[in-house]
Amino acid sequence: MGFRMGIVGLPNVGKSTLFNALTRTAAAQAANFPFCTIEPNVGEVAVPDARLDKLAELASSKQVIPTRMTFVDIAGLVKGASKGEGLGNQFLANIREVDAIAHVLRCFEDGDVTHVEGRVDPVADAETIETELMLADIESIEKRMQGLVRKVRGGDKEAVQQERLLKAALAVLEDGKPARLVEVDAEDAKAWKMLQLLTTKPVLYVCNVSEEEAAEGNAHSSAVAAMAAEQGNSHVIISARIEEEISQLEPEEAEMFLSEMGLTEAGLDRLIRAGYDLLHLQTYFTVGPKEARAWTIRDGTLAPQAAGVIHGDFEKGFIRAETIAYDDFVTLGGEQAAKDAGKMRAEGKGYTVRDGDVMHFLFNT
Repeated sequence: MGFRMGIVGLPNVGKSTLFNALTRTAAAQAANFPFCTIEPNVGEVAVPDARLDKLAELASSKQVIPTRMTFVDIAGLVKGASKGEGLGNQFLANIREVDAIAHVLRCFEDGDVTHVEGRVDPVADAETIETELMLADIESIEKRMQGLVRKVRGGDKEAVQQERLLKAALAVLEDGKPARLVEVDAEDAKAWKMLQLLTTKPVLYVCNVSEEEAAEGNAHSSAVAAMAAEQGNSHVIISARIEEEISQLEPEEAEMFLSEMGLTEAGLDRLIRAGYDLLHLQTYFTVGPKEARAWTIRDGTLAPQAAGVIHGDFEKGFIRAETIAYDDFVTLGGEQAAKDAGKMRAEGKGYTVRDGDVMHFLFNT
């Protein structure tokens, strides 16, 4: 399992430039005018993980298959989108389909690049988009509640549950806060997710700075950091221009370029790591002479469900998982050595998979 992250923001903040860099493609046209991205562009990127390469080396794996992450570059939003302004309706429909929102904010000064509001204020930009999403959610909730009236009167349990959750969301939204702040009980979690409210999506603020400020950020990115901390959200500092440049270089050249810019890693790595944290994701590995492969699961996933990510039959017929911790696998020099040292564990259906576990599943067909 990977995840879908929607790249959103006002026009001309660097969304398409960042998308091009992330997916190493020119599929998203980056141009200095609003709405250059008319249809959402979708691209998959490999998730970089040095652990996978190390495991493949130790196992002499013929193939190395990283897990993948999907980015969706969504058309620029403007004030009034909740009422259909600009490409608002399309934007709002596309954003419902992603797991998380990477909200790109312009944190650079450049007189040659137009800003739709005529100023550079990333905090105000963030508030503009958040407001539009909240207004769209309010409108959606009011329509849904009207449609539930008859079912609620008839005592339909699902309708009663939906109405209760919608009212809880509406109360928070009318107080000027996003629906993600609603506390939801475990028994309501599935129904809550089915509501698909825009402001329940986790948000990662991406501060797009100039090349010169990529290492330390600037006053704009500091303001975003303070806002994110106050909201309980996270942020990363990236120069979309740098990411676009290094995406065209060979790995060794890219490393040298980053070093010259005072950076230790690509912004893509930081963005993916922040995305994983945002959605509470982790990685386990399957390793052998044929291939070394990474698999993405959510924190707290049990062994049978982790096996099901590979194939549904693995989950249905699950017997046990032969498991070696990554550190043990590497320190001891591979699977056989770890097994000889007593570091391979036989885990059952109640085992919670840990990040970095190297696993082999046994199952009935």
